[in-house]
Amino acid sequence: MSHNNTTNKDNIKNVVETYLSKWKLIIGCVILAIALATVYLRYATNKYQASASIRLTDDKGQGELPEISRLQTYGLFATNASKVVDEVEILRSRAILEQVVKDLDLNIKYSQIGRVKEQELYENVPLNLNFIASDSLIHTVDTTFYVKIIDPSRFMISDVDNSSIIDQDGISGKTYAFGSKVETHIGDLIITPNIDYYEGKIGSSIKVEIKPVLEVVELYKTRINILTTLDSNVISFTLQENIKRKAEDILNKLIESYNNDAINDKELVVKATSDFINNRLEIVSRELEQVDLTAENVKKSNRLSNLQSQSAIFLQSEKENEQQLIQTTNQIQIIDYMSDHISENNSESDLLPPNIGLQDPNVAQITKNHNDLVLQRNRILKNSSEKNPTVINLNNQINALKENLNQSLSNLKRSQQITLDNLNAENARISSQIYSAPGKERQFRDINRQQSIKESLYLYLLQKREETAITLGMKSPKAKIVESAYTSAIPVFPKKGIVYVAALVLGLLFPIIYIYLKDLLDSKIHTRDDLTSQVAAPYIGDIPRYGSSKKNILVSKVDYSPKAEAFRLLRTNIDFMLKDKSKVGKTVFVTSTTAGEGKSHTSINLAMTIAHSSKKVLLLETDIRVPSSGKYLKLDKKKQGLTDFISDTSLKVSDVVYQVDKKDGFDIIPSGTIPPNPAELLMNDRVKTLFDQIKKEYDYVIVDTAAVGLVTDTLLISDYADIFLYVVSANNIDKRQLHVARTMYEEKRLPNMVLLLNGSRKKAGYGYGYGYGSATKKKKWYQFR
Repeated sequence: MSHNNTTNKDNIKNVVETYLSKWKLIIGCVILAIALATVYLRYATNKYQASASIRLTDDKGQGELPEISRLQTYGLFATNASKVVDEVEILRSRAILEQVVKDLDLNIKYSQIGRVKEQELYENVPLNLNFIASDSLIHTVDTTFYVKIIDPSRFMISDVDNSSIIDQDGISGKTYAFGSKVETHIGDLIITPNIDYYEGKIGSSIKVEIKPVLEVVELYKTRINILTTLDSNVISFTLQENIKRKAEDILNKLIESYNNDAINDKELVVKATSDFINNRLEIVSRELEQVDLTAENVKKSNRLSNLQSQSAIFLQSEKENEQQLIQTTNQIQIIDYMSDHISENNSESDLLPPNIGLQDPNVAQITKNHNDLVLQRNRILKNSSEKNPTVINLNNQINALKENLNQSLSNLKRSQQITLDNLNAENARISSQIYSAPGKERQFRDINRQQSIKESLYLYLLQKREETAITLGMKSPKAKIVESAYTSAIPVFPKKGIVYVAALVLGLLFPIIYIYLKDLLDSKIHTRDDLTSQVAAPYIGDIPRYGSSKKNILVSKVDYSPKAEAFRLLRTNIDFMLKDKSKVGKTVFVTSTTAGEGKSHTSINLAMTIAHSSKKVLLLETDIRVPSSGKYLKLDKKKQGLTDFISDTSLKVSDVVYQVDKKDGFDIIPSGTIPPNPAELLMNDRVKTLFDQIKKEYDYVIVDTAAVGLVTDTLLISDYADIFLYVVSANNIDKRQLHVARTMYEEKRLPNMVLLLNGSRKKAGYGYGYGYGSATKKKKWYQFR
């Protein structure tokens, strides 16, 4: 468990060091992200939120008991919630929003073109557009054109783009005088300057966009948010716009249009009542005229002139009975009028006149419910059709209410008729008691009674007409404004704090993701752990990368660089691996998977390092296909070497040995002439002769071999090795290529194979050169590793 904890800590440390090593990239990305956020905030279009609220007025429930009124706001009896939802749908309706768009000309947008972005103009529009075409055409077009104000009296117009109106000599733009008629594809247009604002816009280009009204309606239908609260008549509105005044105007106009629509609905009910009363007044007027004419004829034929003296014989009881007869007859007449009106107006969209004087609360309530359903049906039909299930349901309810109303009127008429019959019987009884009244006087009395009934009904209808006229003049809004539209001073978009936080997060996230993905997808060998995790062979050391300068390729005797210290450590480790320190002619083979991994560089520097310790060293170059050791040591290419010794039996070993450093005892046998059959040549018996002799003459033999991943040359002479240095190039070779090294080690095809990492990225003063030169340099503040 302790080993696992240590491994986990090392893994975490490696991950942290990986990210800290890229601190410049991370900080650079953060600075770039914050700079981009600053530029974005500088040129982004701010959006402000306007809010308003209204309270729905309630004209229902008057005269009800308070307990019943409170009961209707809970449970199955709740009606307030559905009422508010209905009104919200009306506020969202296209009819209301279309009126708002048309009143505020929201389908026409003016923008001043700047160097970076366009700025919308709303309050300070420098131009006035007057379309000669009809509004029905202007409300459906979709077009854009540009106007450049040249001077106080002239302007240039173009419908292409902004560049075409910058140059006055361009063929796309045409110059006109303010007030002159401009011919466009949407009809003739007259442009006049707005005196209060156009002077500051001289030389500016104005973009004019005209959108279809219905398209703008759909846009604001989604942008205007309407909020409600349970068991409350208060409705709140919010709208986000880039101009404060525009947002406020839209919400205020929405409330105004809603109130106007509600007032229009009330006017329809009042107008229906007024039409009914006027129609009945005409009928009663004709009937009253006929009764008056009959009375006049009776007076003339019976010579009745002093009616006042003759009416003294009426008893007080007869007067009271007659008053009841009048009231009952009026009720029956009104019932007949109402029944006739219902039969003549049988459509579901027709309104019924309420409160016409019937002394029955049930009839009045049914009439009011009928009119409410008709108004609700008409509102829904503004944005729907007759096939809407809600409309069909409302039609059924309206027809049911009409049938219920007809039945109530029929029952009421029968009741009034019974009352009238009783009053007539009582009147007959009283009349029989007035035995002395002449028959002609009784005849006139009947006519007079009819005349009084018609006059009373006529006066009653006149009174109702006046009441209706007064109601028509009282236009009370349906919504009370709780709070007019108000816009916050701070923009809701973009929010500076959120933008900067997002920039900081993204500035950190992107480089971290990049480093993570790069590390995840990286299949190269970089460190000792990467190498030993792929190949289980012993790890003997690593050679640090030390710049790219040519002069640093070979180590010198007095050299305290990390590279020189690494080769000294490698020399010590080789002696430890070989165990027998008294053995002469220790043979060290140096190979790799592919070419270019630094095996020749390692062979030469290892040989020179061992030679600096007063040992006699021979460097044997067996990579006869692509020799490179001679290039490092600047040997003449024409010198004879290994291939010449093998192919020419007359040559001795001493003929192909050349001194590199006489003082240190460092010799070399170059590869020699490149043969056509290198593999067959290395299988010659003279190779064994060569190794047997040089092992006796030298303390160390360093053999620079060919790459085992490319050719079999090295395997042919591997038996002569005491130890195999398998060089792996850091940051260069792919992990998948190490299957060659793994196979060589597992199958023991390379004797005493050890791993050497070449070109590791260790910093100066870390791991090598302790106490010398650059190793004692103080770290800078930014050096984390």
